[in-house]
Amino acid sequence: MSSKVSILNRSRERFAWWLLVPTLLTVLVVAANPLLQTIGYSFTDARLASSHPTHFVGLANYARLLGDRHFVSSLKLTVSFGLITVVLELALGLLIALVVNSKFKGRTLLRTAMLVPWAIPTVISAQMWKWMFNDVYGVINDLLLRLGVIHQSVAWIANPHTILLSIAAIDIWKTTPFMALLLLAGLQVISPELYESARVDGASPLEQFWTITLPLLQPIIGVAVIFRTMDALRVFDVFYALVGNRPSFQTLAVYNQQILVDFSRVGAGSAVSVAIFLILAVFVFLYTRLVKLEAVDD
Repeated sequence: MSSKVSILNRSRERFAWWLLVPTLLTVLVVAANPLLQTIGYSFTDARLASSHPTHFVGLANYARLLGDRHFVSSLKLTVSFGLITVVLELALGLLIALVVNSKFKGRTLLRTAMLVPWAIPTVISAQMWKWMFNDVYGVINDLLLRLGVIHQSVAWIANPHTILLSIAAIDIWKTTPFMALLLLAGLQVISPELYESARVDGASPLEQFWTITLPLLQPIIGVAVIFRTMDALRVFDVFYALVGNRPSFQTLAVYNQQILVDFSRVGAGSAVSVAIFLILAVFVFLYTRLVKLEAVDD
């Protein structure tokens, strides 16, 4: 009997891989060539629209990055932004998902309304929040002044002490619905019978959350965290729309755009692109290994 089950499982596994073949081939055709070209350019001194002959420079572009203070500051800013936004989006997204997953009147309307920020294009939402954060006309300053939280208007986007948190707040407002949507899908898969059994055993709602909801939601949380962290580490549009190419406040993607487009340094810009790709790959590898090890320990 066990041998038949094993054969059936292997057959299903092979069938699943065959279903993935068209997608894998499409990704390979679409992504492999640009990626290989970018890696190749990163070892050269190629420039955009230049008559200067291209030369192989080896690891010189990568060595220059390590000594470039703008690259290091961009890396620190990007990591800080990623940590702030992903952690808060996960917490708020989980809270929203738990609320809209419960049964109450108007739940469908609330589920629809929570997706509105996510549906607004990033550039439009960035400009909208830029006006709201304005130190003269902004509604944020007006509200905080009325509440007595602040005593004078603050230039949230121009102040170096508040700009990161301000942009992070914009991203959290826009992207938390995406996190909530993923977590809501995971919550709806959990069988209600588990909660019913827990209630019969006298478990409180908080105990049900820690013993049932959170463990069963862990795979979905892992996928959501990976997706959002990858987006956060290559964020470009919201920063570029609000502060442009300000050298003292650039993410890795904005820094890369300046090197590649504004300075026409294809080789150096390709090295930055490869560095971003490696950072993302390392994060995904370490996170998936960590989740796998915890699953084995459990």
